[in-house]
Amino acid sequence: MLKILANDGMDKSAVDHLMSLGHQVDTNFYPVEELKTKLREFDCIVIRSATKIREELIDAVAGSQLKLIIRAGVGMDNIDIEYAESKGIKVRNTPNSSSASVAELAIGHMFALARFIGISNVTMRNGEWNKKAYKGTEIGGKTLGLIGFGRIARETAKRAMALGMDVIYTDLRGPGEPMDGCKFVEEHELIKTADYISLHIPFIKEYGPALYKEKFDKMKDGVYIINCARGGVVCEDGLLEALNSGKVAGAGIDVFVEEPTKNEALINHPNVSVTPHIGASTAEAQTRIGIETYSLIIKEFK
Repeated sequence: MLKILANDGMDKSAVDHLMSLGHQVDTNFYPVEELKTKLREFDCIVIRSATKIREELIDAVAGSQLKLIIRAGVGMDNIDIEYAESKGIKVRNTPNSSSASVAELAIGHMFALARFIGISNVTMRNGEWNKKAYKGTEIGGKTLGLIGFGRIARETAKRAMALGMDVIYTDLRGPGEPMDGCKFVEEHELIKTADYISLHIPFIKEYGPALYKEKFDKMKDGVYIINCARGGVVCEDGLLEALNSGKVAGAGIDVFVEEPTKNEALINHPNVSVTPHIGASTAEAQTRIGIETYSLIIKEFK
């Protein structure tokens, strides 16, 4: 019998399946200080983005029965992976489960910005009828530039092409496996030619943000920025400055440097569409994540 802690929750079907196999599953949330002692009682912890597993916590549980950390999602920047594995604790994620959901949210933000869906909801509820103020644009025929070309970016590309967009991409690993209709370009070309730029990369602290003031300055006037990847990959101060100057026409943001964010100037900007880190928050994605999670647990402890 395994003892599993789903500190940020888990899909009910996955919990039921694990329990049907005789395992114990705790879905309560424990803060980090409490985890330092509580986590020693478990064989596996499953987390999403809320729980952070850093060196201090890893040191506190090293040598205990904890043998596996699973990030129920894609990004793992909330885990000190190498340090955990150096202490004999395996780290895994579920990279296949949420790609479609995050891609759909990225496209959703594009529509919200192009047609003023978010801000018109706000102003209409304030009793305003700003029909003439909201002259939108079509996303068909525009160029979408993808920074990073992993699973989520590829799903985004499929949807964008179905809507009539031209898709270019750049990736530190080079062109990678080709995809019909998508063209690999160097980053500098993407920055200066894309009408929409969507990021699909992890945040690496040592490298800092991928987009910052100097790069905004090189973009087309009226570009749109979409970040459903990770807080920090876009410099929030630089983005706000570019929004205020009009260089960036709009930004769709699902992730922030600090969450919950306190950047009121950014989230209240009239040309910003915001969501509270809900990229993978669909019923379908959570079911798939649950399936992938319990499959990983069974595999690793087989």
